[in-house]
Amino acid sequence: MRQLAYLCLLAAPVALAAQTPATSAAARVASALDPRVLRAHLEFLADDALEGRAPGTRGGATAAKYIATQFERIGLEPAGESGTWYQRVPIISLTPEPTLAAERPSVGPLTWKKDFVMWSMRNDSLVDARGDAVFVGYGIVAPEYGWNDYAGVDAKGKIVITLVNDPGLQDSTIFRGKILTYYGRWTYKIEEAQRQGAAGILMVHTTESATYPWTTVLSGWVGPQVRLETPPGSLRVAGWLQQGAAARLFQQSGRDLAALTAAAARPGFRAVPLGFQLGAAVRSTIRRSETNNVLGRWPGRGPLARETVLIGGHYDHFGIGAPVDGDSIYNGAEDNASGTSGVLAAAEAFARSGVHTARSIVFIGFAAEESGLLGSQALASSPPFALRGMAAILNLDVLNLHGRTRDFSALGLDQSTLGQTMTLAAQAEGLKVTTNQEALLQGSYYRSDHFSLAKAGVPGTSLETGSDFVGRPAGWGREQSDKYVAERYHQPSDEVAPWFNYDGAIQQLRVTVRTAVVVADAAQLPAWNAGSEFRQAGESRRGGP
Repeated sequence: MRQLAYLCLLAAPVALAAQTPATSAAARVASALDPRVLRAHLEFLADDALEGRAPGTRGGATAAKYIATQFERIGLEPAGESGTWYQRVPIISLTPEPTLAAERPSVGPLTWKKDFVMWSMRNDSLVDARGDAVFVGYGIVAPEYGWNDYAGVDAKGKIVITLVNDPGLQDSTIFRGKILTYYGRWTYKIEEAQRQGAAGILMVHTTESATYPWTTVLSGWVGPQVRLETPPGSLRVAGWLQQGAAARLFQQSGRDLAALTAAAARPGFRAVPLGFQLGAAVRSTIRRSETNNVLGRWPGRGPLARETVLIGGHYDHFGIGAPVDGDSIYNGAEDNASGTSGVLAAAEAFARSGVHTARSIVFIGFAAEESGLLGSQALASSPPFALRGMAAILNLDVLNLHGRTRDFSALGLDQSTLGQTMTLAAQAEGLKVTTNQEALLQGSYYRSDHFSLAKAGVPGTSLETGSDFVGRPAGWGREQSDKYVAERYHQPSDEVAPWFNYDGAIQQLRVTVRTAVVVADAAQLPAWNAGSEFRQAGESRRGGP
């Protein structure tokens, strides 16, 4: 789950839309939200009895059953597989022991953890890959920016070496400057190498480009690599290459890494064959498990009822782990019993209000978000209802439990026309709209469950907490955010606290349900903005512009 950060003012308020049947219905649903319902769900889901809700555990299964039972009590219809409340999420975990060598006597083997980390992209206990090494710059194919690092090179069967981040890191006049696009994320680099038919990928690490040090690479990619178990593609191995090790490899082949890095940020860059082969092998210890998404439908009325607006939040956390001050249960009260409880409270508000929109509203408890957005990946890759008909995903990940604010923010307001709808919904609640500038720089939009659907072309947002708290001094919101990150984020101390104030969360949910109603009743679906890296996926999903 993405960390919270300070919010700064985005823009002056836009004028409120005139009252319409949709906004009137939206107000009715918003008025039906009850903080007591939110609190009751949160206190159960974050209780020690659920043992931290880890995927594949008794506590995780109990949480899924609770959500399904509440959906049924509320009056939703099952929206999972085969007429059930559930969608299976198969998980594979591979703990790697890799080797890597440049197959030239003058270079020799590289040292695991010191020079590189690497993992298997297959579902087998032993994989190997051998191929010509090719430097592909930033490894980006971005039609909207006129950029193609794979132009003129056949990457099939090769080991590609790529930089992380995007060219805006070096040249603020291209891409989005210092604001990280998805093309800069390591996940994108792997996906594109897969599309290009490469056998392997190594990403050159620097602290500046990755935004974290080599120690973070070691903590994240040396132990078990957990992912959705799906049929494999061309890639056999993937990994990180420490900058110094990459420079030595390039030097042995008569290439200068620094010069190639500079060239990679210039338009028209072309991939560079490095003149040597890399041989890689990964032996993995494999563990398989499964968990479930939980899905319930509040049915729409009329010819658009098969289309859907999604309201979701992940219910998993870290289960029972290393004790901290004698406490070993990672309850995840804020992250994300709060968001799951918000999903349930929103569903109940629709039922209490009696409002049925033109499109159906599907409420989702996502599984295994903390393992790498696996539940939402499963929904995007094998949805139990039509992907083409998904209008939007409104994601609830860590609600505001600190009290009322004068402002509202969400990740992704700049990505699609959904941002305009949500802005008007916030205005209807008397809230000014803000954005999280630090989150833009860090690419936080790419780190929660809405993102799996965005990659599949579905416009989405994820709630943020405001900074301008009623009755609090300036800067208090930033202090609380920093305190959460330092003291409770992914720690056993993220548990129900007597200071929890549900008024701010209800504000966020009122904006969410207002947005859902307007989108569900609108004649036109939300569309990606022209500069969004997800516009092409959106057009492909819908069958054209």
